[in-house]
Amino acid sequence: MIRIAVQRDAIDLPAEMTLAEAAGTGGIATFTGLVRADDGVETLELEHYPGATEAALHAVAAGAVARWSLSAATIVHRVGPMVPGDRIVFVAAAAAHRAAALEACAYLIDRLKTDAPFWKREVRDGDAAWVEARAADADAAGRWG
Repeated sequence: MIRIAVQRDAIDLPAEMTLAEAAGTGGIATFTGLVRADDGVETLELEHYPGATEAALHAVAAGAVARWSLSAATIVHRVGPMVPGDRIVFVAAAAAHRAAALEACAYLIDRLKTDAPFWKREVRDGDAAWVEARAADADAAGRWG
């Protein structure tokens, strides 16, 4: 099972965990990303390319399912305005064994950051600026080949 959602609504962790656990496998690894208040960020606004973003996320998830024989992969990503502390992303990987689930979870978050078309704008002291891609994200994604 692959679940992809790009949404403006808050991420419902209990509901997402229930769906991931329905795969009925030995282990589920998850990652939840929060909006950080780095250097005074007041608001983070995410934009995406509807259709293309979901397709890119599905390709990332399908790659994880194939590589680690997952029974389920979930990616839920927020768009729109958010404030520090808001959940921005949730990924889950369900596999028969923990090692596969943990590796697949890391793959999902590393690859989505570089493979899916999202644009970030940070607001500090009322001034907005677009966020450039980070070399560290490209390096993390690159380790998966």
